[in-house]
Amino acid sequence: MDLLNTLVDKALRRELPTREEALAVLATSDDDVLDVVAAAGKVRRHWFGRRVKLNYLVNLKSGLCPEDCSYCSQRLGSKAGILKYTWLKPDEASQAAAAGLAGGAKRVCLVASGRGPTDRDVDRVSETIKAIKDQNEAVEVCACLGLLSDGQAERLREAGADAYNHNLNTSESTYGDITTTHTYADRVDTVNKAHAAGLSACSGLIAGMGESDEDLVDVVFSLRELDPDSVPVNFLIPFEGTPLAKEWNLTPQRCLRILAMVRFVCPDVEVRIAGGREVHLRTMQPLALHLANSIFLGDYLTSEGQAGKADLEMIADAGFEVEGAGEVTLPEHRVGAAGGCGAHESAGAGSVCGSHEGCGSHEGADVCGTTAAACGTAGTATAPAPQEARTDLVAVRRRGAGTDLAPNA
Repeated sequence: MDLLNTLVDKALRRELPTREEALAVLATSDDDVLDVVAAAGKVRRHWFGRRVKLNYLVNLKSGLCPEDCSYCSQRLGSKAGILKYTWLKPDEASQAAAAGLAGGAKRVCLVASGRGPTDRDVDRVSETIKAIKDQNEAVEVCACLGLLSDGQAERLREAGADAYNHNLNTSESTYGDITTTHTYADRVDTVNKAHAAGLSACSGLIAGMGESDEDLVDVVFSLRELDPDSVPVNFLIPFEGTPLAKEWNLTPQRCLRILAMVRFVCPDVEVRIAGGREVHLRTMQPLALHLANSIFLGDYLTSEGQAGKADLEMIADAGFEVEGAGEVTLPEHRVGAAGGCGAHESAGAGSVCGSHEGCGSHEGADVCGTTAAACGTAGTATAPAPQEARTDLVAVRRRGAGTDLAPNA
């Protein structure tokens, strides 16, 4: 269809699509979903080949968060039966990370619940980064500790952190409906602090919280403007005991359309399938590898994921390969640059990770507008029909960090 050809051409030039074109991707029918995947797959292969980067989460401090993020199992007032524990010791965190690295992960994501770190917390995480890098010098370390105060990003960078994750989660206009204890602007400020300190910025979204197509496009366009190196796409895990427990709005096909839209808007960044892929993509997970070039290996922060061995088999069976420790993830033009979704003036872009379970302070108009010719067969955007609740697929993590059981990696 004309829409997809236009989007591929723009993405190969790192040119920003119009909002109408992005909305049209979300409005395509299930009959067209394979065409959408094939088109976005061309963009993914152009910039990232058939490599899949593996990331591994270590939950340094679980539960007991004072923030009220509606999607989060670790939130204030959560009745979800998750693991609760205070800070892991550096050697405990290093041992947990080792399991993921042995499974092929090249990045370890160190996450702690809470509004943001104290200076003592930054010291703790710095010691943990050293412990991990002493065991594996080549590993990338990403910290996700919530809202940063002045100077903390610089201290993490000096300690050896390579990246910092802080997700925008949803559009600015609806952010207050999801969280009241901090603002959308607070999140933007933290991503900018990470950028300014020389950390690789990682920031993404959560889909499936009842948002509109317009909200999804808004947050992805905002991410492009913020220019992170990696964009994790989470799909809401509706934990019992949280305010969004009844939100089952996603189908595998809708998840694929969302990933494709993100790839078209941010063509040359690391797009990571994060929390919820097993719950919502289910048997369609291999197709998503044609859109995203990065996934989490094994379990998440408070929920269990697909077995690490199954992840590796899925990647191989789908014709992809695990990205090696010595390979550079980002395209050459982005390496050494100050981040980027390709939203640079020279690219014709104009002006415009992590898992959502608890990353610090965390997660029908006519879509064609006046460009009907660009919309192909896309029709009118409608709210997704409620889906059958698959609570059987939501398993609380009972192994790995914070337990005496071996992790899943």
